[in-house]
Amino acid sequence: MKYSTIQRTATLSTLLAGSLVTSASANDPIQIGVLEDQSGNFAAVTQAKVNAIELAAEEINEAGGIAGREVELVIYDTQSDDRRYQELMRRVLQRDQVDTVFAGFASSSREAYRPIVNQFDGLAFYNNQYEGGVCDANMIVTGAVPEQQFSTLIPWMMEEYGPNVYTIAADYNFGQISAEWVRRIVEEEGGEIVGEDFIPLGVSQFSQTIQNIQGEAPDFVVTLLVGSNQASYYEQAASANLGLPMASSVNVGQGYEHKRFAPPSLANMYVTTNFIEEVDTPEANAFVEKFYERFPDTPYVNQEAANSYIAMHLYKQMVERADGSTDKDDLRAVIAEGDVCFDGPSGTVCLDPRSQHMSHNIFLAKVDENHEISFPETWENIEPYWLGENGCDLTQNDPSAQYTPSSPPNE
Repeated sequence: MKYSTIQRTATLSTLLAGSLVTSASANDPIQIGVLEDQSGNFAAVTQAKVNAIELAAEEINEAGGIAGREVELVIYDTQSDDRRYQELMRRVLQRDQVDTVFAGFASSSREAYRPIVNQFDGLAFYNNQYEGGVCDANMIVTGAVPEQQFSTLIPWMMEEYGPNVYTIAADYNFGQISAEWVRRIVEEEGGEIVGEDFIPLGVSQFSQTIQNIQGEAPDFVVTLLVGSNQASYYEQAASANLGLPMASSVNVGQGYEHKRFAPPSLANMYVTTNFIEEVDTPEANAFVEKFYERFPDTPYVNQEAANSYIAMHLYKQMVERADGSTDKDDLRAVIAEGDVCFDGPSGTVCLDPRSQHMSHNIFLAKVDENHEISFPETWENIEPYWLGENGCDLTQNDPSAQYTPSSPPNE
């Protein structure tokens, strides 16, 4: 039994029209809304997420569904547009009345739709690496966060290359808050931020940024660039013979730049990621093999694909442990038990009840001059500890807020 898909398109003028549908019965399919960027600036990264959700749905249905109910996917293309996320989130929750939603790549998109999920008291999975800090009972986050990526990456790079760091980041909440994390960790480790540049998402020319970096002569550059436009930086930096080691929490693991661009533009790039297709474990290899068997035209199996696949299986487990209920509060009660875990492509992962974020094995991936990947270091079972240690406890209260290192929950 394969999943069924409702692939829907809509113009913004029609999204708010129509009446509510009636509530589903226990025999109806479980509907999962999928709001992902299948076109636009982020499409190269996010199509694999949709495919991973489809792969998991097929597996789940072939094994009897979720609590005996077939999974049906309700898929919309959000076109890398935050306004479409808002309109389509209203549609899937109000008109389609899906049971849960898998939504979003960019942090700006997540923050655009998150108040709408709260308004309708829905449940959304955000399956992306991100800047961290969201403490919201209506959100489950399966992507890695700064205490899992930067707290491992930055000290390693400083020990290997030196204490002087230059950061270039996308100029929106992801880049700004991620850069704050980098700044904090560099200072805690006794280093210095010698420069920071924040780049608008539409920018694709980096000559001035490269000149700025050359003028400061850092030991390495932290790159927190997002989307197809900003990915132009790497070839331009290589053409300018910048020749500096790079560190990132987002590149390669999401945008597979080492595959998209000619060597040696990504040479000496170091990335902390919870999954990339080069991870050489039995679980990872099996996942990659079946992914390409099902979707042979996939350009790359990235960390967001693994996260989305895992999220589907976590959702199945949660519903079945809640005796088939898809009610948010029933599912959160299951999470509060503290043992919602899954043995997936990246190893064993578990949801933290306090923050509803996921533990990860973190792989340090190095790109060489031929764009081959090696793994100098692996950190096992890194918890998403920062929110919980600083006052976010969704088992006790729900602030529905996002926090930063300079503005933690306990202040």
